[in-house]
Amino acid sequence: MKRTILFFFIIFFNFSFAQKKELRKAQKLYDAGDLEGSSQILSDFQPLLENIDDKLKPNYYLLKGKVAKDNKLFNEAFDVLIPLKGIESIEEDLERTLTLLAADIVNSAIDDNSKGDFKSSADKLYLAYEVDKEQNLDYLYFAASSAVNASEFETALEYYTLLKEINYTGVITKYYVTEIDTDKETEVAKSEYDLYKKSKSYKDFREEKTESKFPEIVKNIALIYAQMGDDDKAMSAVQEARISSPNDINLILTEANIYIQLGEKEKFKDLMNQAIDQDPNNPSLFYNLAVVTSDLGDKVSAREYYEKAIEIDVNYQNAYLNLVALILEGEQKIVEEMNSLGTSSKDNAQYDLLKLEREKLYQECVPILKKLIDIEKDEDAIKTLMNIYGTLGDNEGFKQMKALLSE
Repeated sequence: MKRTILFFFIIFFNFSFAQKKELRKAQKLYDAGDLEGSSQILSDFQPLLENIDDKLKPNYYLLKGKVAKDNKLFNEAFDVLIPLKGIESIEEDLERTLTLLAADIVNSAIDDNSKGDFKSSADKLYLAYEVDKEQNLDYLYFAASSAVNASEFETALEYYTLLKEINYTGVITKYYVTEIDTDKETEVAKSEYDLYKKSKSYKDFREEKTESKFPEIVKNIALIYAQMGDDDKAMSAVQEARISSPNDINLILTEANIYIQLGEKEKFKDLMNQAIDQDPNNPSLFYNLAVVTSDLGDKVSAREYYEKAIEIDVNYQNAYLNLVALILEGEQKIVEEMNSLGTSSKDNAQYDLLKLEREKLYQECVPILKKLIDIEKDEDAIKTLMNIYGTLGDNEGFKQMKALLSE
């Protein structure tokens, strides 16, 4: 019986030794950069895993993960390496490998992003986050941003919601030193900062914390809900976001857009005025305010807003078109009254007054339309001005516009 036990022990010892030898060979090939050779040995080794020495298994899987990582098979590397966490015998090597894996994934995501493949970039950045969820939170933030760029709004919402739930801020401390000889300030790493403080060649050491990304995250949640057409959730999210960032113009405009979708024009108008307070040189804000103000019946203010938009941007074509349309809205009432008059001398006198009033409206539109046509030969603008010239009896102007149409 003892001889049998000894016999099996010798067989097991030889088998175990062979396993170690093959694993060392695979490791040497990997160290030499021969990924294909190392991978082949590991593949041949696969059927023997059930009988492999338990002490060798972590090393086998660690090497397999490294090979997958270097072959840019990131998901495979992740699946192989993550279950190895907590195994003391390979702890340091695994930690280094996972750090390198995350870096490789992020670099690949950056390449995808530069090529416009935002979905792939988002997927990879999320995978990099999962490698170490405590240390790699920034990657989750960037994954959400890439998902938005890919129009993967549900995915982006999932990521942003997770960031919100864990109160991610993304705040970091930046370090600055000023070189005495050049008086030039430079941002440096924390380790360099501590060294420079001991040097006599630098001065004005300062630290600066970056702004929290939390308000932006809540804002983006609101924007995504709005994009997805869920106005109730969007409104709830944007109002929550405005508590911490009441003057954020994007939040103001998001809330305004939700209200206009709900048909609440007065609230939209109030919010547009708040937005203008934050960005008084934005012609689009005045243009949108003019549109809604006109719909609410305040034509005088609407005209002022259109004119303000044009003052800020002299090439704002839509503002010119809407301003002309706003002025010509007054024509309908005049024409209706003209058509209702009789043939008495009194009615004829009133008719002449109304005709002059109508012509005055046309005269107001002429310089606006001419400016618009100078910016771009808009066919509708040319036709409108041609008709106005015809009504006013300006034959020369009529011919000019007719010629423009035929060009």
